[in-house]
Amino acid sequence: MVVIAVLIAVLVIGIVYAVGLYNGLVALRQRVRQAWANIDVLLKQRHDELPKLIEACKRYMQYEQETLERVMRARGAVQAARSGSDVGALGAAEQELRSGIGRLFALVENYPQLKADESFRSLQTRITGLEESIADRRELYNEQVQINNTRIEQFPAVLIARRYGFGPAQLLQFAAEEKGDVDVGATFGR
Repeated sequence: MVVIAVLIAVLVIGIVYAVGLYNGLVALRQRVRQAWANIDVLLKQRHDELPKLIEACKRYMQYEQETLERVMRARGAVQAARSGSDVGALGAAEQELRSGIGRLFALVENYPQLKADESFRSLQTRITGLEESIADRRELYNEQVQINNTRIEQFPAVLIARRYGFGPAQLLQFAAEEKGDVDVGATFGR
């Protein structure tokens, strides 16, 4: 009788432990999804602000069409990557967009009337704030991905992860150029 009670107790403890592991993996997956959703909200907000910025610039920057078009093409690439939840493509598209925005803001120095335009200054401040928020959220997202990916490879969670399809999430990485030192001279066209 005692042996049966011990076996039942071990079985119950094993089931409770497995359920706890499963629920922990579900929670990790949800945290990764939430972190991605937070980035996505900011990308959408920036996506909506960029056409306004381009329109404000067009009034003053007649000779900088290439830069304006580059920003809009990059904006489209970011939107396509967002829509497809393609984290890899998003990293490359983000690099191109950030480069274009940086170049655009650098060129503004040549247009004092544009710099003085209240609408432009407001949009510039808003977009700069969104860029900083995106960088912060990217860090949080990558942290959650790292925790998730580590956990699904650890024993005994790996047994449940494999059995129930908990796969690794992809880090949001940007090109190597973004990680290096900034070439201020190149940014300002010198």
